[in-house]
Amino acid sequence: MSVAFIFPGQGSQDIGMGKELADAFPQARAVFEEVDAALGQKLSELMWSGEKDELTLTANAQPALMAVSLAAMKAMESRGIDLKASAAFVAGHSLGEYSALAAAGSLSIGDTARLLRLRGSAMQAAVPVGVGAMAALLGLEFDVAREVAAEASAPGEVCEAANDNAPGQVVVSGHKAAVERALEIAKGRGGRRAVLLPVSAPFHCSLMQPAADAMAAALADVTIHAPKVPLVANVLAAPISDPDEIRARLVEQVTGTVRWRESVEWMAGQGVDTFVEIGAGKVLTGMVKRIAKDAGGLAVNVPADIDAVLEKLNG
Repeated sequence: MSVAFIFPGQGSQDIGMGKELADAFPQARAVFEEVDAALGQKLSELMWSGEKDELTLTANAQPALMAVSLAAMKAMESRGIDLKASAAFVAGHSLGEYSALAAAGSLSIGDTARLLRLRGSAMQAAVPVGVGAMAALLGLEFDVAREVAAEASAPGEVCEAANDNAPGQVVVSGHKAAVERALEIAKGRGGRRAVLLPVSAPFHCSLMQPAADAMAAALADVTIHAPKVPLVANVLAAPISDPDEIRARLVEQVTGTVRWRESVEWMAGQGVDTFVEIGAGKVLTGMVKRIAKDAGGLAVNVPADIDAVLEKLNG
């Protein structure tokens, strides 16, 4: 058996996430306390008893989702699950790449929380609300979706492929008018459905360049260690371990395509047959089932899930 640990991105957040882990494991609670201290905010209170609209704000959702992933990882470690011994690779979807790096020892939890707070704020500030949009094109393969995005673009209006999530599930991003044109073009190209997404900014496209510049400056001042196991990078769909390359790819990731389908295919091609999703929700587990049909998937959200992972790893 070969295992990859994978970490979810934005959209998996929900009120109450991580609370059972914090109640059951002092090591998990310590992660939430460390994130709260790093941000100078009781983010854990918002996560467990706040309003979902506030939690969903990009600047809150990004560090909050990382906190849940790292709390789950620390809880797993307290039960004897060692990342280096158990996993061949780590990977994360968009912000989940930061969670993966923190779990693999590349980034400290405090630095990761501060970077994600800045990343969320910078991504939100890069484009005025209402100017940009994102849409899911369902039923089109990536190459066709990329052609649709190019056709929808116009002078001064970009539309680009942002997320290659799974076969027949591609997200495009850019100026609202161009993205809306892509919806119509996709239907004419045989798309099953094309829908605007309820997001506050057009992530993973060239409109995010101001946020990429902000992250380049911030990452230049942060210590990055080589991860305990290679990171399969979003923008490469290939493994990296060198700290300078990690820094560069994290900057590139802000405007680049999240090549998740290819990343999972690459890991499966290297023999990975079990993907363990660590953190909130089960979105990535669902994607993995569509990408690598012969691979197994487990999600670690609550304490009981850790028993299932232990049984799988020891079986």
